[in-house]
Amino acid sequence: MPQFTRTWWGRKFISVLEGFTDPGRLGRGRAYANNGRIVSYEIDRGAIRAKVRGSINPYFGVYNEPIYATSAKLTPIAASDWQKVIADLSSRAGFIAKLLLNEMPDTIDHAFAPHGIHLLPHDDRDFTTTCSCPDWSRPCKHVAGLCYLLASLLDQDPFLLFELRGLSREQLRTELTHSPLGQILASELSQRPAPLVPTSSYFTRPRWEEATDEVTLKEFWTGAKRLPTLAEPGVGPTVPALLIKKGGDYPAFWPKDASFVETAEDLYERVRAKSPGIK
Repeated sequence: MPQFTRTWWGRKFISVLEGFTDPGRLGRGRAYANNGRIVSYEIDRGAIRAKVRGSINPYFGVYNEPIYATSAKLTPIAASDWQKVIADLSSRAGFIAKLLLNEMPDTIDHAFAPHGIHLLPHDDRDFTTTCSCPDWSRPCKHVAGLCYLLASLLDQDPFLLFELRGLSREQLRTELTHSPLGQILASELSQRPAPLVPTSSYFTRPRWEEATDEVTLKEFWTGAKRLPTLAEPGVGPTVPALLIKKGGDYPAFWPKDASFVETAEDLYERVRAKSPGIK
């Protein structure tokens, strides 16, 4: 059975769901998410709603396949709290750069924790679920299947987490790009066609340019402004091959039944075994 999620935020989302759901319903929910029983779904106003095919059970008098209306929603974050979090995000270049590249920063919780809130769910109080099936337990297997589907969607688009918490991706990008750091990074990330300049040589040739102002040696080496004394430490990726795994086990270009990520991992391992110098 393929994995539903590969990213750390997707795994954390699933681990919270598995912490308060009956194991039997979880197993059936995984099967529902994997065998096409979720007929359709949509994400609107911070909630995911779906039509899920139920099971025929003559013992309970169900002779026709039922279609249940199922939904899952995360508790939204208040607008005042979002303003505090965005102010914190906007002051860190690492956060802005990754979010503008549609990636989830590994330390995203550091921007939420000081304000007593969190982006990813922590327990069942963060979930609100509904289903029209007769099962009294919540979440039922249909809701569990919908949540597994949602986890795979979060792998491909981490901005869904912000949307489920009450902030649309358009609002987030607008707020980030309006900050001083965001304006600089957004301008650098925007695609600008480079002018084509013919040259007679493949090698760069130095050019002499007259200095416009007289600069002392101290000013040349130290600059006009002093660099900040503290720099934000870099954090290595927690998930290897993140760009590949963001596409999930079954990206649009992969028509086979086998997991694309597992197939790629097996291929890379064979190449590494035959070429010991490759890391």
